[in-house]
Amino acid sequence: MNIKDYGWNEFFEYEWKKYIAREMFPGRIIADYGQIVRLVTNDGEVQVGRPVAKNEEFIQMAVGDWVVLQYLKETGTHQIYSVLPRKTKFSRAAAGIEVKEQIVAANVDIVFLIQSLNKDFNMKRLERYMITAWESGAKPVVVLTKSDCCDNVEDKLSIVYATIPGVDVHAISCLTGEGIPDIRKYLAPGKTIALLGSSGVGKSTLLNYLAGVELLKTGEIREDDDKGRHTTSHRELFLLSDGSLILDTPGMRSLLPWEADVGMEAMFGDIEVLVTKCRFFDCKHMGEPGCAVRESLNNGSLEIKRWESWTKLQKEMTNFENRKRMKQKIKEKQWIKQMSGSKKTRQKIDIYQGMD
Repeated sequence: MNIKDYGWNEFFEYEWKKYIAREMFPGRIIADYGQIVRLVTNDGEVQVGRPVAKNEEFIQMAVGDWVVLQYLKETGTHQIYSVLPRKTKFSRAAAGIEVKEQIVAANVDIVFLIQSLNKDFNMKRLERYMITAWESGAKPVVVLTKSDCCDNVEDKLSIVYATIPGVDVHAISCLTGEGIPDIRKYLAPGKTIALLGSSGVGKSTLLNYLAGVELLKTGEIREDDDKGRHTTSHRELFLLSDGSLILDTPGMRSLLPWEADVGMEAMFGDIEVLVTKCRFFDCKHMGEPGCAVRESLNNGSLEIKRWESWTKLQKEMTNFENRKRMKQKIKEKQWIKQMSGSKKTRQKIDIYQGMD
């Protein structure tokens, strides 16, 4: 087994030189089972417990990460010493009320953003995936599956092209083979492709088709809503016979980007320029004189649906950034309190020692 087959290159070799030490070696996480991760190394596969930080939170790592492994002679086991810097990172705000980043995939070269052409087709959801993909640094490619279940494929392709210009879009069917040759061109030895999308859009089916064997079980399409049954329960990276690497992920019910500056500019750059052209700096775009947004909406150069999508995302991201700042302030207060307590403790010790 050679880690170069799993994407090891000059970038990671350079970062690795900082960690070279006795009993240390690199490995890539190829499966995440929660508290246990599976890694590939030059000596084969190993399973290692996820290290826990002092604050009892999991150290942030994900499938695709390259890590520094350390062999412990006294126990005959391995432990993760550190995570190497990433080339790319696809992350979102973790589900729930806690303000926490969840890294979905790391060191991915290309992201297949998958939507099915049946009742699951949802442009607003695709916009969120696009924003997160652009933020990750990986190349996004839109893959529309189940073209055999759709009677107006060309119409939906036109909608995607109009909403997300400049991005490759492919309609495929794993049942008929339509469009599959067009997406095989992205597969290359050592290149990592992540499959991202909601439950039932056909990610595992596509992986099996590209691999030529059934690597993952898939579910049948439910007749009542045209959706496939969700089968993937964890993230896993597969090495195909052609040398390419494909990362399959569970479907995400919700997606709020952890960061969105780059993604929002790439997705809604025209709107973000437009709002700067309003006469008033604090324009609410609700009918103020000299509002460039209202003018564009009235003359049809800006679609109302696109404006509504930007407005909703802006509101969500603003609220989320406020929550992140609040969490940071709480951490700072806790740190100050801890440091203050430590200082008082040292003073008491000094006083006590001075009485001797």
